[in-house]
Amino acid sequence: MRREASARGTRSTDWDESLAGPARPGPVRTFTLSSGTNKKIPVKFSSLTAAAALHRWLGVTSCGDPVLSGRQRALCRGKPFLLPGVRDGARLAVAECRNQFRLERWNCSTTRNPAAVFGHELTSGTKETAFIYAVMAAGLVHSITRSCSQGNMTECGCDARLRGGGTGAAEGWHWGGCSDHIRFGTWFSRRFMDVSGTNSSTGRVGFTLSTMNQHNAEAGRQAIETTMSTDCRCHGISGSCAVKTCWRSMAPFQRVGVYLKERYERSVQVSDRSRRKTRKKDQRRPVDKHELIYLNKSPNYCLEDRRRGIAGTRGRRCNRTSTGPDGCNLLCCGRGYNTHVVRNIQRCECKFVWCCYVHCRRCESMNDMHTCK
Repeated sequence: MRREASARGTRSTDWDESLAGPARPGPVRTFTLSSGTNKKIPVKFSSLTAAAALHRWLGVTSCGDPVLSGRQRALCRGKPFLLPGVRDGARLAVAECRNQFRLERWNCSTTRNPAAVFGHELTSGTKETAFIYAVMAAGLVHSITRSCSQGNMTECGCDARLRGGGTGAAEGWHWGGCSDHIRFGTWFSRRFMDVSGTNSSTGRVGFTLSTMNQHNAEAGRQAIETTMSTDCRCHGISGSCAVKTCWRSMAPFQRVGVYLKERYERSVQVSDRSRRKTRKKDQRRPVDKHELIYLNKSPNYCLEDRRRGIAGTRGRRCNRTSTGPDGCNLLCCGRGYNTHVVRNIQRCECKFVWCCYVHCRRCESMNDMHTCK
């Protein structure tokens, strides 16, 4: 039987295959699930710990950086070669967050403050918070796993479990090539993000937020595994497929982002059961590990709120003919929009002239640009 790692883990930072499984449950906390009906479904979660300082990874330069927790610094000092992967994972996640929400009212805006890149959204407990934690955890898994497959790590490489025979041997194919070692990336993401303890200064609300963040981070890790694919290559004389070799590969991170955006759209609201009485007749069921959960409803993000770090949509470019979220009616929140005529100048009708230069015409075009009032 595979041994499972506890939520608090051990002090050792050495990679162990047995530590790649899910964390052992701790004390159980109960929440209620808000479904599409008026029923409240109690939901149980383990008392796991929250991700810390994930929004500060972009500025981490050394293992002694004060933005890291004590446990993260210890893990970093034991594996300093993973630090570039942490930064790359953060950049990957932020870029994909902006890509997925580029047409929304909340466009994954970030601040210039390296200590709070996502501002208020990191602690608001909304659907946006859920997506941030999920995509950051997924970005870390993706970056570390990719480094393993590229041979940049001394402790990991290709997944040795998927070599030789396998379940497909009877069907004429076998495992080979270099399968992405997702177990190591997932293990490191859990160890790096799952720091200990509940913030006592925030009381029960803080602990509930921590539980929510922990669940969403794990959902982000599961998204990497869910979107993996099996790729194969044929070997044989004259292009025949006498032998087929297959391996497991991670999907491009943009596909992971699309998957998480779909989960964001279907995210589930949960609440602290201690604040709301639950009727006995309510059905009990756990929230699926692939679902994103949130505590508080999102603001409309229409107006600027500097205290909460909301940029608003004033001045945002909109599409007058679109009926989607980027349309002027939705993006501008009914305030109307301004129309500007923009002159674009670019080179066109370029031709190569002997010898040796390229001759182009200068073309001008006038286009309408619409921005929210």
